[in-house]
Amino acid sequence: MDFQPLVEAFAQMEQTSSRIALTDHLVSLLKKTPANLIDKATYLIQGKLYPDYEGIEMGLAEKMALRAIANSSGKNLSEVEAIYRETGDIGDTAGRAMKTKAQSTLFSDAMTVERVYSTFDRIARTTGSGSQETKLRHVSSLLHDSTPEEGRYIMKFVMGALRLGIADYTVLDALAIAFTGDKANREALENAYNISSDLGTVARLLATKGLGAVTSIQVTLFKPIRPMLAERVTTAEEAVERMEGRAAVEYKLDGERVQVHKGKDRVELFSRRLEKITSHYPDVTKAAIAIKAKDVIMEGEVVAVNAQTEEYLPFQELMHRRRKHGIKEAMEAYPVVINFFDILYLDGKSRMTLPYEERRELLEKVLKGARDDMIKVVPQKITTKPEQVDRFMNQAIESGCEGVMLKLPQSIYRAGSRGYLWVKLKREYRSELADTLDLVVVGALHGRGRRVGKYGALLLAAYDKNEDIFRSVSKVGTGFTDEHLDQFYRELERHVVHQKHARVDTGMDMDVWFEPSMVIEVIASEITLSPSYTAGKNVIREGYGLALRFPKFTGKIRDDKDPEGATGVEEIATMYRRQLKVRTGAQPAD
Repeated sequence: MDFQPLVEAFAQMEQTSSRIALTDHLVSLLKKTPANLIDKATYLIQGKLYPDYEGIEMGLAEKMALRAIANSSGKNLSEVEAIYRETGDIGDTAGRAMKTKAQSTLFSDAMTVERVYSTFDRIARTTGSGSQETKLRHVSSLLHDSTPEEGRYIMKFVMGALRLGIADYTVLDALAIAFTGDKANREALENAYNISSDLGTVARLLATKGLGAVTSIQVTLFKPIRPMLAERVTTAEEAVERMEGRAAVEYKLDGERVQVHKGKDRVELFSRRLEKITSHYPDVTKAAIAIKAKDVIMEGEVVAVNAQTEEYLPFQELMHRRRKHGIKEAMEAYPVVINFFDILYLDGKSRMTLPYEERRELLEKVLKGARDDMIKVVPQKITTKPEQVDRFMNQAIESGCEGVMLKLPQSIYRAGSRGYLWVKLKREYRSELADTLDLVVVGALHGRGRRVGKYGALLLAAYDKNEDIFRSVSKVGTGFTDEHLDQFYRELERHVVHQKHARVDTGMDMDVWFEPSMVIEVIASEITLSPSYTAGKNVIREGYGLALRFPKFTGKIRDDKDPEGATGVEEIATMYRRQLKVRTGAQPAD
């Protein structure tokens, strides 16, 4: 397949601000794509070569990318660097620099999807001494035979800057339409994706073998399952009511949620975002090898601890373990334990359809005798009384936890879904004036005064799952240290887009727009009706959305959460109703 149709589709997607139009462009592209290439096209559309859990990255240094452009465009390196300083984007730099090159097709190889993908794959898998020079040669060979527009997207992909506004749910919608003719089949595709975390495989099976093959996808060891998520509640009474009068109450730890996959002599750890993080926790990996099970998938929370007192430490302490070098020193300086709370797979069988109470018993059985200072089971209590929930929660908080989780004892594990089968009760939620929310950074205003050269305020959005978009809910400019401001500027720079992202709904004007990527935690005094913000617009009152009053950054960047795992619009609307009920005893009309 020629690479050009992908480039044309990329250009159309990049220019649209409509999710419907994005889906239409994607459907058209998928229909043109040969079935044997549909998985590769699906990955490329997402800016990936493989699923996230494979951990495959291109790894080309910026200076090498600029050299590749210089080699292929006929310009010298200083000219290319000057263009880059002006554009701020290596892909755009390639497109502009290559416009003046003399392109000969006499000795050029055809620019096909197969060639581009296989070259990207070689680049990603090239490691060791001299690898950067080898990567440079591979990129240069592609650019030599490409048009300026092809070169533009090749370099955007290589540098991880391909931002088409395409989310997982958009791809699932497009696959359902393109290959079944009915968007309603998206649910079946989503279920398969939730247990495989691999859109490319879902796409290939659908295109080559049909919907039946997709629905037969099974849980597989070393392929992470998309995690089940909880709703929030504000009181122990409400929590027990949601649990139908009987609840399994557990500590809610302030750590990193981890999915542990263990085979006979292999252990892999995956984050909540489905990234392989085994290298961050070699001590956990070593401890997990001792678990007496042939093959097992379990979920747990890795928590930093004080080596002297064994008290739990805040989430931020774990970030010191996120490094490529100095792992041994980090292990000694920042010891951790893992507290398991669920088992999803054992000895070749999925256990996700077992009631939670049975899964807990199975977890205890598997871990019996395997526990040491590193491996624990999350403390749990079965109760029917709100006052016992409160007492257990106080114990949890005294131990350094955020609060408690309550789980319906008879509930199954619903991969990738959020609902009231699990609920979380945190101490912050118990006051209407101290709610914490995890929100997505979608825009920024330039700083003034001492913040010149940094961002003065960030525009935050909540996730609307029904529409698969992010709706604005607040600007935040307080709670930032100078270190935070530097970190925001450095990390968000990689996600800058030239116009408001297609998946962002807001009427605000921003100096800078971002691809929805970074999730941060904020605290607010209350939630108010707003004519300006779009989260929950028309849900509470016609013409009004919901906004945060006096928002403040708590200091937590939620690297463990993807944007779709952020606080939802429906959740904020529910919080507003509860807040109003506490104050007035009345419910607003929907």
